[in-house]
Amino acid sequence: MSAKPSTAEEYVATFPPDVQAALRLLREIIYETIPDATEIIRYAMPAVMLNGHYVVHYAAWKHHIGLYPIPVMPADLEPEVAPLRSTKDTMRLDHGTPIPETLLRRVLTELVKQRETATAPKPG
Repeated sequence: MSAKPSTAEEYVATFPPDVQAALRLLREIIYETIPDATEIIRYAMPAVMLNGHYVVHYAAWKHHIGLYPIPVMPADLEPEVAPLRSTKDTMRLDHGTPIPETLLRRVLTELVKQRETATAPKPG
């Protein structure tokens, strides 16, 4: 049995070339949208971190790449995200289907906004 990946790069390298390409594009979009992000392996999958807090996790599966958790988005964004949900808090990007880059950037931007609001110091 091989060692579990300890970095996102090692994680990506465990998949077939087509899935690796999709994961690399996903990571490129993440870093373009969240330039200060870092990645760690958490729950056996890459976790995108910002200021010590997670923004999103992602994992590749046999038929798709999943992003977790994706909470309900604002009213102007949720109708676009809803068709990609496989469960309440999962966004599913099927293999063989182009990654919706613009939508993904909007979702990531909203996640950062939500996480910053959730982790902001409380007044008083």
